Amino acid sequence: MGNQTFTMIKPDAFADGHSGAILDMIIKAGFSIKAMKLLRITAEQAGQFYAVHKERPFYNDLCNYMSSGPIIAAVLEKENAVADFRKLIGATNPADAAEGTVRKLFAKSIEANAVHGSDSDENAHIESDFYFSKLERV
Repeated sequence: MGNQTFTMIKPDAFADGHSGAILDMIIKAGFSIKAMKLLRITAEQAGQFYAVHKERPFYNDLCNYMSSGPIIAAVLEKENAVADFRKLIGATNPADAAEGTVRKLFAKSIEANAVHGSDSDENAHIESDFYFSKLERV
């Protein structure tokens, strides 16, 4: 198991002013932030990031949503990072998320679910490399 994962605070959570509270939850859960930046991605960049979903019916809506406002991208570090972060953020559908998880507290819907979290060590590396060079990580 790896010790790094990737996350994004999505446009809905950023626009609603939840970034600070989400980052606080991440830090209190024992994660170290190794890289972080505020940016706004284009629909084309979102399409590249979510290319794995290109054939899915929600792909275009996802790309439009992710490019609709600023996001915060971050590389996080902790023992068993991917699994522990997935537990912290909760189920994709906030209605199914456990009490006290990021998505239960801040998500609006399955689509506007506040945060992205890598689903595997391999994807954590791929996703981190998409947004950050090795020089940008501490």
